[in-house]
Amino acid sequence: MKLRFYNTLTQKKEEFEPIEKGRAGMYSCGPTVYNFAHIGNLRTYIFNDLLRRVILENGIKLDHVMNITDVGHLTSDADEGEDKMLAGAKRENKSVWEIAKFYEESFFNDISLLNIQKPEILCRATDHIDDMINMEKKIEDNGCAYFAGGNLYFDTSKIDDYGKLARLKVEDLQYGARTEIDENKRNNSDFVLWFTKSKFGDQDMKWDSPWGTGYPGWHIECCAMSSRYLGEQFDIHTGGIDHIPVHHTNEIAQAEAAIGKKPWVKYWLHGEFLVMDKGKMSKSSGEFLTLKLLVDKGYDPLAFRFLCLGAHYRKQLMFSWEAMEGASQGYKNLKNRISELMKNEQSYDGDKKRSYYLERFSGFINDDLNIPQALALLNDMIKDNKLGSKEKLDITKHFDQVFGLKLLEKEETDIPEDVLALADKREKARGEKNYTLSDKYRDMIREKGFEIRDSKDGQTIEKL
Repeated sequence: MKLRFYNTLTQKKEEFEPIEKGRAGMYSCGPTVYNFAHIGNLRTYIFNDLLRRVILENGIKLDHVMNITDVGHLTSDADEGEDKMLAGAKRENKSVWEIAKFYEESFFNDISLLNIQKPEILCRATDHIDDMINMEKKIEDNGCAYFAGGNLYFDTSKIDDYGKLARLKVEDLQYGARTEIDENKRNNSDFVLWFTKSKFGDQDMKWDSPWGTGYPGWHIECCAMSSRYLGEQFDIHTGGIDHIPVHHTNEIAQAEAAIGKKPWVKYWLHGEFLVMDKGKMSKSSGEFLTLKLLVDKGYDPLAFRFLCLGAHYRKQLMFSWEAMEGASQGYKNLKNRISELMKNEQSYDGDKKRSYYLERFSGFINDDLNIPQALALLNDMIKDNKLGSKEKLDITKHFDQVFGLKLLEKEETDIPEDVLALADKREKARGEKNYTLSDKYRDMIREKGFEIRDSKDGQTIEKL
């Protein structure tokens, strides 16, 4: 099957045809580094990672760009609320620069633990202020911006199809009930391109510009950086569904105003929320779960990745501790089954079967990233007695280039001395055929978080 994606812009599945044959340009909205990434954020980055792996699996070269927002993102996408970076600095009594550095490093640690491949280009907003100013000049020169009250605004009335991504009607857009009306705006949907007299308190991060000393609005960052590295038109833009109505809508308006109103991005892909009982996870509420918390509770980060792979990226994923426990056990069981295959590699004449599984796998992943079906196929393949263990391991290795679960990596487990001593006592009891005592030692080992497995080669100890 040819590669097909659901395009938010057209609201249908489309065959993927890159602008340049055999090469794709992809931009992903990255983190705002004012706090830890929560597991809902990380689900989106896992989706991005699966997308890039599927593109590469199809033999397409990829130029993947992701930004690091370290300036200018307000607590509301629509020029409302407190600046997130400034809020983080006040919360921790640090400078905004210190906050950005600390949480950027934390983010990269999280994606490493989740085996998320880094994009080819990572770019910080603060390193690309000149690119933003240059794009804003183009927008102003093209008659789509105005200066009022000390700030440069984007004039959405100049864009005939503003809101096309989210199917918005501009006349229906209203100010938020809790938001002070910005008297400088000509239209409700207008937004700031460059702040010089901010409504949201003073800023440590400021730069000179044609409109005065200040800092950029959030929406311009992605437009300027993506165009810098991928050109005026490129193939794929990704993000969470919360970006559709404001952030990505405003990105399209700015970019197409700057480049002459020609199509900017060909395919828009968006990941759904990870939700809990009280709704989607949000940092603004102060109640969110981090990957570190999962690790502190004893979960392998890749068990969380396994949980995310079990739901299609365009479907909400309900998180609960019961679901996390189930995913953790499922991941351990899968690794154990593969570990057993590695102990005795047998080869059967399974070329036809091998081709069957590889073709079905390609069909699933190429159908808008149907990873849950591909994961189910892996389980079916492992149970197939018409394939030898060698063939099963080869196919698993191929599948895991997309899954990213490190299924064939053996874990080095540090086994405590007291567990080793109990294992020795159990083995001695078994040799003496004292199975009651042997079972007692097995239970004691399990209470310490380890499991004894018996085979013809003797007993092995694995961490639960």
